[in-house]
Amino acid sequence: MKDTLAHLKRGEKGVIKDVSSIHIPLKLLEMGCLPGNSVELVQVAPFADPMYLNINGTHLAIRKETATHILIEKLNHE
Repeated sequence: MKDTLAHLKRGEKGVIKDVSSIHIPLKLLEMGCLPGNSVELVQVAPFADPMYLNINGTHLAIRKETATHILIEKLNHE
């Protein structure tokens, strides 16, 4: 099973490995949701949607459905 942004738990970090551009709005790509960028799950709204992320210093809120299309590699807690 491949890890996606939707699999992150609060405080976990990872690196974006691949983005399915068909399912990802262009605005997210423009805001830094690109392969190689670091990502951290900061907060999750009630009912787990949306997810509040820190991507290379940019704070974004995205829907969990969208997060399932962004592959990541989880990093160990520091």
